[in-house]
Amino acid sequence: MTGNATYELKDTAVLSVCAVEAPVVVTSEAFDERLMRSYERTGLKPGMVEQLAGVRERRWWPEDVTFADAAAMAGAKALAEAGVDPSQVGLLINTSVCRDGIEPANAAGVHDQLGLATSCLNFDVTNACLGFLNGIQLAGSLIDSGQVEYALLVDAEGLRGLQESTLARLAQDDATAEDLKLQFATLTLGSGSAAMVLGRASEHPEGHRVTGGVSRSGTQHKDLCWADLTQMRTDSRALFEAGIELAGQTWQDALAEGREWADADWFIAHQTSVVHLQAMAKVVGVPDEKFPKTVPTFGNLASAAVPFTLAKQVPMIKPGQQVILLGIGSGLNTSFAEIIW
Repeated sequence: MTGNATYELKDTAVLSVCAVEAPVVVTSEAFDERLMRSYERTGLKPGMVEQLAGVRERRWWPEDVTFADAAAMAGAKALAEAGVDPSQVGLLINTSVCRDGIEPANAAGVHDQLGLATSCLNFDVTNACLGFLNGIQLAGSLIDSGQVEYALLVDAEGLRGLQESTLARLAQDDATAEDLKLQFATLTLGSGSAAMVLGRASEHPEGHRVTGGVSRSGTQHKDLCWADLTQMRTDSRALFEAGIELAGQTWQDALAEGREWADADWFIAHQTSVVHLQAMAKVVGVPDEKFPKTVPTFGNLASAAVPFTLAKQVPMIKPGQQVILLGIGSGLNTSFAEIIW
């Protein structure tokens, strides 16, 4: 297949990738305590978030930290680790699901905080939990074309407000078992930020080559997860099954195109639950151990999950190893990419 279903990059490398942890730790047990009366009234049992999703705890940002603040923290760290001066950045893409308002773009706030040049193109790319993988493809294409020398991708997710409003709503006397089930996925979310600096591989032999990737869509499933700034309602089982099916199709298409990914060393996947990661490992036919996990202690970090998990894994990745990024987002859409470390 051709077009936007697949892409190749010739001169793009990852120069750094980093994660910033939100500082406030909130346990799933604490959520259960706030919902105990609703559990008792509806006949549901506490512990579902940990038992079904494997999420023991997640993080929250302090209330005075904006999404732009959190993204800028990660961006500054990534630039410092890459040794790239802010004045050299030609492209800034913010890929966060979360945002402070309809406009301006979160990227504008990050651009200002980092003191990037007026010539630095900046905008948001939003595609549910897939935004960061889309950002890699866009940035790589601009680097390969010669339009951009360095690109900075940032992502900051902060689900404190959404989870606070959801907990308050589900604790009310009129909350039903169906309400709890439809908003269950909201309680698995987490907060954190991540960033990546991309540059020209030909000028940075120390970098990690991004070779290209494959994308597919299954938009007939667009209604399985819906959210605004106050609530998220998800048919968790249907979304899980449809997502794994689409991921499997994407994987098989990638192999059919001749991509030699089956024996890769690391698989960095979007993380909605431990069960989801186990299912992904089964779909691609590799041991579960090749899928690093951050979801048990950080929750589902939305679009930040893939770069955040990759950053946590960097100390264990050896030069020359093959890393496959597996992104999937509500819609449904998938995007997989290869990095040669």
